Amino acid sequence: MDWIIRDSPESWKDLVSTGLPEIMSRLLAQRGIAREDLEGFLQPKLSQLSDPFEISEVDQAVERILGAIDLNQKISIFGDYDVDGVSSIAILHLTLEAYGVDAQPFIPKRSSEGYGLSERGVARFLEECPDTDLLITVDCGTVSNEAIQDLANKGIDTVVVDHHEIGPKGRPNCVALVNPKASGDPRDYLCAAGVVFKLAHALLKRRPLSDFDLKSVLDLVAVATISDIVPLVDENRLLVRHGLRKLESSQRPGFRSLLIQTGSEGRLSSSDIGFRIGPRLNAAGRMDVPEQALATLITNSRREAESLAQELEGLNRSRQKLEQTIFSQANEMIKDYQNLPVIVVGSREWHAGVVGIVASRLMRMYHKPAFVISIDENGIGKGSGRSISGVSLVDAIGECRDHLLAGGGHHMAAGLSIDEKEISNFRDRFAGFVEKVSVDQDLSAKVYVDAEVTLGELSLDFLESYELLQPFGSCNPQPIFLARNVWLTEPPRRLKNNHLRLFLRQNYDERDAIFFGGASLALPDPPWDIAFTVDRNVFRGRVNVQISIQNVRASKEDQS
Repeated sequence: MDWIIRDSPESWKDLVSTGLPEIMSRLLAQRGIAREDLEGFLQPKLSQLSDPFEISEVDQAVERILGAIDLNQKISIFGDYDVDGVSSIAILHLTLEAYGVDAQPFIPKRSSEGYGLSERGVARFLEECPDTDLLITVDCGTVSNEAIQDLANKGIDTVVVDHHEIGPKGRPNCVALVNPKASGDPRDYLCAAGVVFKLAHALLKRRPLSDFDLKSVLDLVAVATISDIVPLVDENRLLVRHGLRKLESSQRPGFRSLLIQTGSEGRLSSSDIGFRIGPRLNAAGRMDVPEQALATLITNSRREAESLAQELEGLNRSRQKLEQTIFSQANEMIKDYQNLPVIVVGSREWHAGVVGIVASRLMRMYHKPAFVISIDENGIGKGSGRSISGVSLVDAIGECRDHLLAGGGHHMAAGLSIDEKEISNFRDRFAGFVEKVSVDQDLSAKVYVDAEVTLGELSLDFLESYELLQPFGSCNPQPIFLARNVWLTEPPRRLKNNHLRLFLRQNYDERDAIFFGGASLALPDPPWDIAFTVDRNVFRGRVNVQISIQNVRASKEDQS
């Protein structure tokens, strides 16, 4: 990898005059934080939340929902099967429950019904929720024009609460479309759970409840926001910061059981959610039982929560086994196309719920944009893609539209449908697109270093100020530090899953470190330059600084 050390804007000197350490000042300046924004960034308050009625069509949604409550109409909630979807359903279900409404939740099956208001999904919904008067869709619905019109023809009103881009057919014929992206709202960074939270806030402003505190669902909002990898900026960052603190002391039996199950009790960070809690909730949807994830989030029974947490753990292990099998098979297939700048592989034996994770692993391993495709018995493939910086999958899908049945998503993560016979043609066309893009930009793998430090600077005092930058995530990435001329005090110790425990020394300072996946790499002879992140680690009540190695190179002390 190329190592690139970021420059800090001159504004860091203004920040250091406030009493902040120089490293903190440089990191904040890199993030564009000015002196006047300092308190709001480091100590965000819920009072900074904007008025929910500023979002387009929230007023119409609130009016229709309260009208349904007053008329004792049956309300159903149709959501997605991922963490954002089930969390959105849970937030809305709990809010409506506080108004005395037992809303009926519905989640489609990923493998057989697919995302959103598909024909199969809606057909099963109508069977299971036949008397619905008002359907509220969460994390889906924005592009479901035909389905929503069909529901309207059957006398079912629809309120769409979503965060996806509006489709080429424009606004669906719904009572209200509460979607910041559809109206050009500046809060277009919200995930679906964030939009649902704003809707719940609006309901409570219009009709307050003395026995329901909206802060109680912030743990759900935080888990969804982190898991959906939306930008952790502005209100997202505020909601996640407060949501993580709420989650640490959550009285929600499902979360409490998951935290115990994963050993995530105590001070929580976004990585605890992203690598421990989120994958277990997502596993239910990937294995076609998303209702188990929802039940975990809304149950009031501690015993049921413990049982559900154990089931999610089992589902996650099954998902991991499937993932490893597909990953190994995909690696073998790649050998036939190793000279191409892209990865496109597919099989009839692969589970549709796991291909996105495999695509992400392949992308990181080979630093190539990757699509992994699950093909059904009719020869129709459903693929998930992950990309590298500089290659937009949205643009790639547009370029290759002739070979696809459908496709869409985000620049770095997208999905597609394709006839099995077109996979080879799509691979070649996709490769041509990436080669064209690479003429204009450098697509090589890079490590961006935010600041240089010495191991001796990594103290608990440093950790206290550093953690004010959290939560880390998209658009507020965890800083990567550089330490030069580092030696080993003893040979690396190999751990399970190809991880390494390293024992490091720089001058007179010694620190332990973990290098995830490091055992599979050919490491240079010491001394090293190390690129690493820093976290809080608590073991048997003792707090220390956890160093996580991101990359190692032979030491280049004179390199600037």
